Amino acid sequence: MVDSFIILTDSGSDITPEMADKLQVQVMPLMYTLGDGNPMPGDEVDIKEFYRQLREGKSAKTSAANYEDLTRTLEEIISQGRDVLYIAFSSGLSSTAGTATLVAGELSEKYPDRKIFVVDSLSASLGYGLLVYLAARQRADGKSIEQVRNFVEENKLHLCHWFTVDDLHHLKRGGRVSAATAAIGTMLSIKPVLHVDDAGHLINVSKARGRKASLAALVDQMEKTAVDPAAQTVFISHGDALEDAQLVAQMVREKMGVQDIQIGYIGPVIGAHSGPGTIALFFLGTQR
Repeated sequence: MVDSFIILTDSGSDITPEMADKLQVQVMPLMYTLGDGNPMPGDEVDIKEFYRQLREGKSAKTSAANYEDLTRTLEEIISQGRDVLYIAFSSGLSSTAGTATLVAGELSEKYPDRKIFVVDSLSASLGYGLLVYLAARQRADGKSIEQVRNFVEENKLHLCHWFTVDDLHHLKRGGRVSAATAAIGTMLSIKPVLHVDDAGHLINVSKARGRKASLAALVDQMEKTAVDPAAQTVFISHGDALEDAQLVAQMVREKMGVQDIQIGYIGPVIGAHSGPGTIALFFLGTQR
């Protein structure tokens, strides 16, 4: 049933080309700009070089998918006689999902025999990467496009995102914390613990004193809400901080018996705002 319809996502999901091939999903690149350079597709990046330049003080910015890009991408699929389910970047963080919904409505009139569904994931990074992963498994089990869409809609607010950053100045640049908070927090080694809420917005939940405490706090949050964690596939993403991601994975295994943990980089679309050293933990829970 893998050929029955296309699952489309965008590069804000941090799904690697290797994972996309394995899952047989299509990833549309979102654009980013590093320093004074030209806009680049989010799936074309030397990720370690990207983070090296951020550490050296270069800034990065991103842009949502525009009407023309989305029309071209969706029409290329449906003009081949394929239906499409697009699992999109959170509307709380990007205009991509809203524009995609508009385009899908217009193309549905042009191609009335095709099914074109857009799901606003209300998620970021491997948060909706995990939704795409679960959707691909549903499709592989023979579920129809409607059934897979319904599955994603029913489970997206159970997709928990918990993360911490190592450098508050990137959150300051994005307006998430004040300049004073960033300065004092850096001086005292205060690390924020954040999550993505039910509206798909980034929310500062608590603070931890020191890096290890902030990593442990992510696992503590998972212990509180995870549903049957030992049977889950858990995703961890990192901003060029593999050892810390592996430490979180070890804690998750030891505390909750999770076997299937997949670790990946935070790509430039998210990393431009979260910065180097970010660690994020994604799992299914009773609530976000």
